[in-house]
Amino acid sequence: MRFLYHYPETTGTERDMLDVGSLREVATTAERSGFDGFCLSEHPVPSARWLANGGHQSLDPFVALGYVAAATERLRLHTNLAVAPYRNPFLLAKSAATLDKLSGGRLVLGLGTGYLKSEFFALGVDMAERNALFDEALDVLPLHWSGEPFSYRGRHFEAREVIALPRPVQNPVPIWIGGNSKLTRRRVAERAQGWMPLIGPPELSATARTPAIGSLAQLADMIKEVRDAARAAGRTDPIEVQYSYRDAALAAPTSEAEADRHREALSEIEKAGVTTVLVSSPTAEPTATLEFIEAFGATYLQTSHRTPLRR
Repeated sequence: MRFLYHYPETTGTERDMLDVGSLREVATTAERSGFDGFCLSEHPVPSARWLANGGHQSLDPFVALGYVAAATERLRLHTNLAVAPYRNPFLLAKSAATLDKLSGGRLVLGLGTGYLKSEFFALGVDMAERNALFDEALDVLPLHWSGEPFSYRGRHFEAREVIALPRPVQNPVPIWIGGNSKLTRRRVAERAQGWMPLIGPPELSATARTPAIGSLAQLADMIKEVRDAARAAGRTDPIEVQYSYRDAALAAPTSEAEADRHREALSEIEKAGVTTVLVSSPTAEPTATLEFIEAFGATYLQTSHRTPLRR
């Protein structure tokens, strides 16, 4: 099982998110501490009301991960997640291909349909079309990355005998899709390389406009369903599954027994079929963020058996 570190996000409007510390230092510390990947989310223009009620700021994930790519050597670079309907799919494909090319093939393109109505309004995108626009992106991305001429007519554009070069390093760039709905799971089984479910109470899922997954047992059944559907569709490549693991005492256990409790929990998560665990820290200051990363690495990553990083 592999581990990702999610760059800390600042809630509210009173403090700029770069107060969490230097992006370069956080990324290089995560790599040195044994993390396999590094991720950022996306909110290009959230409402002030949403931020004031617990919403989070974010850096542009493609720009920031390009910076991380230059500062690191092996970290996988995850968008967790980019909102596909916000962009023309050709611009999304070009950003992804560029990041994959410049990083030597380290991108994992995490995508979602989006859920913030105010952000759709601000960007001039019809939220009612988000699923149709998402499927257009899934069509266009592999065509764009192929390096071959193609044509495609979408709802709001028409590409006639276009070609996109350079190609990304990976073929394909892994696409992981976020969300819990039946439609999301079907997309993963048929068209993606990974699934990013949202685990939490019903109120969390209501905010993100996706059905709730309330238990590890329920998730395990869904993982099996997705992988069975992928095999039925003729897929032979593995379907990765991400799990977000949160606990206030995660990186500072009060005893070895407490650390063992977390190790056992992570073991159960792996048995459920999860391949990647996302770890985030509730830290707002540079020193605390770096201490969290180093403590987590020393406690859970550098002393346990690790699955080699898949490329």
